Amino acid sequence: MHVNRLWTILSSPVALLACWTIDPAACAGNIDRGRYLVEALTACDNCHTPRGAAGYDFSKRFSGGAQTFSDKSYVVRGSNISPDSETGVGAWTDKELRAAIVDGVGRDGRLAPVMPSDSYKALTARDLDAIIAFLRSVAPVRAPLQEPQQRRGEWAPHPAPGVAAAFDEGSLSEKNARGLYVASLARCMSCHSEEIDGAPDYQNRLGAGGKVFRTPAGVAVASNITSHRAKGVGVWSDDDLKRAITQGVARDGAPLRPPMSTLSKAHFSKMSSDDLDALVAWIRTIPPKE
Repeated sequence: MHVNRLWTILSSPVALLACWTIDPAACAGNIDRGRYLVEALTACDNCHTPRGAAGYDFSKRFSGGAQTFSDKSYVVRGSNISPDSETGVGAWTDKELRAAIVDGVGRDGRLAPVMPSDSYKALTARDLDAIIAFLRSVAPVRAPLQEPQQRRGEWAPHPAPGVAAAFDEGSLSEKNARGLYVASLARCMSCHSEEIDGAPDYQNRLGAGGKVFRTPAGVAVASNITSHRAKGVGVWSDDDLKRAITQGVARDGAPLRPPMSTLSKAHFSKMSSDDLDALVAWIRTIPPKE
């Protein structure tokens, strides 16, 4: 089957059935790609799957997270994104899911800005469809929306430089472009850039750290990942960086704190070697900042 025809089919609400009927191998590959993106890069489980002392509860995968996120304009928990037709997103069209993922707009209006749509704007059309295909392939879980859910006001997009629009598939063959793509999906810039009034200051503080995270494990401050040799990671080796990203261990052997330690072990440890190499190469390009 011609690839464009296949991807047209994948845009419908009955995508999985049509896909498996017409081209099972291509469908399986599409779902596998979506699984990789979700589990190794975008880390959807982090907000949308319940978690206990032993880690994620995959028997209730994507039924909604336990952590509460709050700011002056919202108090929310991760919603049910399993394919349950009543309490999840099973009845949502692919167009509605795309809008939620990359534009931060749900069926009832704009999502709270804790949903990292700005980071996901870079998703190629195929990767976005692959994520949706994977989400549709998992078991539906009936779980009504958890309280609290309060949203007030409007939020403007704040995409980082170079990732404000979908990447072209062909551009990912260039190493630094691929590294930027991986960094955006993994939310490296939004976590490691200092904020002003709740939004990352990419113009002046890109990669300089300083964002404060309040987690059940305590308060943590994002580190400087610029190429500054004293304040950043300019003297770190590639292996040092890879260990921090995939194992949650700093250059001096000290364990990193959540959320980085959680993300690294549960998600970034699954990153492909090519994506990890590209990410490290891109991190090297971040200008030094104190």
